Amino acid sequence: MNTRRTFLKTSTAAAVTPYFWTSRCKAVQDKNSRPVLGMIGCGGKGRDDSSLASRHGDFAAVCDADLSRAETYAANPALNDNGNRTIDVYQDYRELLDRDDIDAVICATPDHWHVPIYVDAIRAGKHVYGEKPMTLTIDEVKIMRRVAAASDRTFQVGNQQRSCQWFREAIAIAQSGLLGDQLTAHCSIGVGRKGGPFAVKPVPDHLDWDLWLGQTPMVPYIPQRTHGSFRWWKEYSGGTLTDWGAHHIDIAQWGIGALDSGPVTIEGEGVFDDRENCYNTAQTFRCELAFENGNRIVVEDGGGENGILFEGEKEHIFVNRGKMTGNLINQITSDPAWLSEITEAATALYEGPYGLPDGEVDDYTKIGVLNRSNAWTYVKQSHMANFFRCSESGDRPISDVVSVGTATISCHLCNIAMQLGRKLTWDPTEEQFVGDEEANGMLAREQRAPYIIEG
Repeated sequence: MNTRRTFLKTSTAAAVTPYFWTSRCKAVQDKNSRPVLGMIGCGGKGRDDSSLASRHGDFAAVCDADLSRAETYAANPALNDNGNRTIDVYQDYRELLDRDDIDAVICATPDHWHVPIYVDAIRAGKHVYGEKPMTLTIDEVKIMRRVAAASDRTFQVGNQQRSCQWFREAIAIAQSGLLGDQLTAHCSIGVGRKGGPFAVKPVPDHLDWDLWLGQTPMVPYIPQRTHGSFRWWKEYSGGTLTDWGAHHIDIAQWGIGALDSGPVTIEGEGVFDDRENCYNTAQTFRCELAFENGNRIVVEDGGGENGILFEGEKEHIFVNRGKMTGNLINQITSDPAWLSEITEAATALYEGPYGLPDGEVDDYTKIGVLNRSNAWTYVKQSHMANFFRCSESGDRPISDVVSVGTATISCHLCNIAMQLGRKLTWDPTEEQFVGDEEANGMLAREQRAPYIIEG
């Protein structure tokens, strides 16, 4: 093992490099009252987010382009205080944002609506908790950074693994040098979905199809384009690469010490279904990102259990939402000094308020051992609570727009490299491809009027 002095020097540097955003957010005016909330996007993930948010604030309005989903949310006893509070229902999110009484919005729409709503909500003076992936395109990352930097509102992204102690412990170990000097992070994120061709159907009366499509091309209504299966269409999402990839690539890039930059080369291959009216995101794939510091990230559809394997020339560790394993774990936990230094370094990776006291997440008697059967529930609660604490204090949230944006770009780079089928060179400072006009043409997408993002 490295000396503890060497480790502390490494971990201290790692704690400060990823973060550059210093904007401050205004506190909720009356700290004796609960904030008033609005929900935009009333699907399965929205149901989870709204349940977490209702611990901290009171919902006054919900919105969905599918009006029946919004009405179902409004009738939820967990949100309307068992019928004692009226929740207003909207189909157009702009009507919800026009309300002066709403302090914060929770957004869990399909990916193509993330940035338009985030931008409009921040400019309407709302704090925003938004789902991952943060954006649909690389250009939208730049838009979000500009809009957030010009505002005093809190913007938190739902990368919940950042609020998980054992993921942060894995990052601290990776950055310590204990695994080796050169690292490869293998991200196993699962296969994409196959399906189609699907039949065109009449648009349901309760769905505003034009509004649901937003900035994307106008196409006939197919039920499989919406709701729980939208992410398998490249028009609305990036498939598995921006679903699980948004979580694991984020942690991997942090662990290899590259969250303040981006890759310099990207290559990948994937299997796509190009038939009309079929799921068209990558079904199987393998992508490799190389970074200036010599470290790499490999993203694969399979190759093992869902999670991240940090591998160096000396050792390796594996981490996912249920565990952290590896030969080093027992060695570290058997040495009280090493155990203390790893956990302290993991905590120092984020210099701000946690959502819940550490003891409510896990008791940390052993690194990587979850001592509660519902440990992930506590992680989700901690992540949402971090958003509300930062909305009050003005501190930087744990999933900030700058560093999450960097990892989001890496997800999109994988998809672009697969679609073009060749190795690409990336300038992480200028955030554009080097000498490749076709690839640079994929940084943004044509937007359909009148749903053009004003960013």
